[in-house]
Amino acid sequence: MSAEQAKGEVQEGPRRLSFGFFSPCFWAITLGLFCGSFALAQRPVAPYENKPQTPGSSERPADLDNVGITEKTGQQIRLDTRFKNQEGRDVTLRDLMVPGKPLMLSPVYFTCKTLCEHHLNGMLAGLQGLDWNLGEHFNAVAVSFDHRETVVQAKGKHEAFMRAYNRPGADKAWTFLTGDEVQIKRLMDDVGFSFKLNSETGEWAHASTAILINPEGKIMRYLPGIIFEPRDLKLAVTEAADGKVGTFVDKMVLFCFKYNPHLSRYTLYAFNLMKLGGALMVAIFMIWLIPFWLRNRRAVAS
Repeated sequence: MSAEQAKGEVQEGPRRLSFGFFSPCFWAITLGLFCGSFALAQRPVAPYENKPQTPGSSERPADLDNVGITEKTGQQIRLDTRFKNQEGRDVTLRDLMVPGKPLMLSPVYFTCKTLCEHHLNGMLAGLQGLDWNLGEHFNAVAVSFDHRETVVQAKGKHEAFMRAYNRPGADKAWTFLTGDEVQIKRLMDDVGFSFKLNSETGEWAHASTAILINPEGKIMRYLPGIIFEPRDLKLAVTEAADGKVGTFVDKMVLFCFKYNPHLSRYTLYAFNLMKLGGALMVAIFMIWLIPFWLRNRRAVAS
């Protein structure tokens, strides 16, 4: 190539950026606007207690005194607490912990036909909606906090839910426990679950939550309520397992979502979403600019 030809090629002038539908610039800007709109949509929700309340809304019925959930996220539970499983065998919580698999614990009592039944049915619906089978990446346990209940009630409830769930291996992965009053109180104190017997009705006043415990026995997440969306269950298990279960996509979804205690579910986390969007934009620009830079270097060298 002659010097005049090289000079002419170098002095073509700056290339015009294309913003057509198939242009990398178009998609990079679109991605930026998309991520920005998510950031605006995910602004923090004001805590409920800061909202105006009507007179008397803070009054608490007397039968609910000392009833509720005190979250103890990050604390260790005592794994030597002893119970009987649905087969009547003595087991400790340590026996139920499987290396690499979190444990989802439900404090209930088996003869309850209201809140506990709704909780277990909600858990069943959430598990049925998962593309994981129970036992593959995590196990579950329902613990009766009624010391009057026996293996008979536990076995009956276990059989009913195994028929309804109807997936292989679940009979070993979903355990139903009963215990004596001392051992029950020990576990419920560890997880911050308070309940009280109504002497008039003979029923228990209590709350409803599922508690994710990591394989070492540390409390990782509370999922209060009676509705358990499959996505929330999967994210909670992935979080409790420290990202050691699930696919790469599951880990990326967890990166983009964060548990919102005000909504009791996982929601898009704008900060991480913006970081991911920024990284993708940089990658797109680099992919588009590197060939352009190499062509110009070759042109200058020649």
